[in-house]
Amino acid sequence: MGKVYEALDERLQTFIQQQQLFFVATAPASGGHVNLSPKGLDSFRVLGPTSVAYQDLVGSGAETIAHLRQNGRITIMFCAFAGPPLILRLYGTGEVIAAGHSDFADLAELFQDRMNTRSVIRVSVSRIADSCGFGVPVYDFVKERDQLERWAERKGAAGVAEYVREHNRASIDEIPALEFSD
Repeated sequence: MGKVYEALDERLQTFIQQQQLFFVATAPASGGHVNLSPKGLDSFRVLGPTSVAYQDLVGSGAETIAHLRQNGRITIMFCAFAGPPLILRLYGTGEVIAAGHSDFADLAELFQDRMNTRSVIRVSVSRIADSCGFGVPVYDFVKERDQLERWAERKGAAGVAEYVREHNRASIDEIPALEFSD
């Protein structure tokens, strides 16, 4: 049966560090589309017993950013695809730490330097819960995909910035996401 934890202890932190994949879920305040995004590329860090962050890379949309700016609600899920079965969910309040924020440089240093880093999402975790994961199949990790990095390299810094300006201003429900001075 599942258990609720006060904090991310050493065992849970080790489990998190061993995962190649995690999922992020957010939703607008009312109505609209729930967003669920898979994440990888060694982009997650535990900051403390109830604080985590992940490197937000440029993507086709900006749902998570829009939802967090609107209401802050976020759930992160880790699911063991190898080793003992376990599902771990972190519920909390997230904030978008973009370039120019006083904490951005310190947080960005925790991750690989990537041209397509859009922000760092920092989460204050209010509930930590696990469940069995008995129904999750076992998979072998083969490798990270490199298409996102190659896409950014082909576009270059200016091309990535232009893509973000064109595609990341609002969510699919027209909730404001990223703001630009142009």
